[in-house]
Amino acid sequence: MTLIDQHGRRLKKLRLSLIDACNMRCPYCMPEKPVFMKKDQWLSVKEVEDLVSKLLSFGIEEVRLTGGEPLLRPDFLEIAQALSLLPLKSLSLTTNAVHLSQLLIDLKKTKIRKINISLDSLQRDMFKRLSGLDELETVLEAIFRAQELGFEVKINCVVMRGLNHTELLDFVKFSSTHQIPVRFLELMKIGVMARESAHQYFFSQQEMKEIILSQHTLTLLKSEQDSTSTNFKVGSARIGFIASETDEFCSGCSRLRVDATGKVYPCLFKDQGVSLRGKDLEEISQILNIIKDEKPITRLPSVERVMHMIGG
Repeated sequence: MTLIDQHGRRLKKLRLSLIDACNMRCPYCMPEKPVFMKKDQWLSVKEVEDLVSKLLSFGIEEVRLTGGEPLLRPDFLEIAQALSLLPLKSLSLTTNAVHLSQLLIDLKKTKIRKINISLDSLQRDMFKRLSGLDELETVLEAIFRAQELGFEVKINCVVMRGLNHTELLDFVKFSSTHQIPVRFLELMKIGVMARESAHQYFFSQQEMKEIILSQHTLTLLKSEQDSTSTNFKVGSARIGFIASETDEFCSGCSRLRVDATGKVYPCLFKDQGVSLRGKDLEEISQILNIIKDEKPITRLPSVERVMHMIGG
């Protein structure tokens, strides 16, 4: 069965959150006093494998493992190994990379080939201010080690006015120097950033481009129809913009989301999920037939659920 929603979009990608906990405290993701679910609420390794295996029957081809911070799962490697035995076209990972280096050799033996790494500053003090951790060198070491081992690495940078927006040109230079693509993200109105007081930090794609264009030329690159980013060549650098607020990409979205408890969501901006845990194929089919047609065709204004609960 192929999942095609009422707008003709084929749903083939799964964002699978393995855990809601994180070791960082990034301001766009975490409330001041986050409350994380208990370990016994997580899908087990066997449950993850079983659920993804069943979702393959409905046309899911690509799985990205997210969090919170997925590497905080003690059994993360077991999950990656189990999913690598399934006939997936792509298995990838999004991480803050603090615990990545020690896993890279083992990850080479899995199907994971693409790693997106969250990095919001190249300056030690700002990195510590934004993340709550003094681990910039640890993250950079993991980035370069992953690249050396042949992983396809991308950097995700959430740009915030008055905090790291002055580092845009530094990131372009970083991309050029190390041949690692960097994608700049607009703040999304999710959780703590859905509050009016957070709007002071919003920095638009257009403002980002103006800064880069002051010193460089942007050459548009071809992207997949369901890509979340608009990608450019800047000299020898590769950059992209994920402009969810000012240049929505909902009309081409091909993603479903499942949280760490097994609830499936049609969209990052939908609060209500439906549990797939312990369901058989027929029950999953009935749920997905409802969920797929709940996917919005345009961006919803905001969502109160905090980002770390479902992943970016």
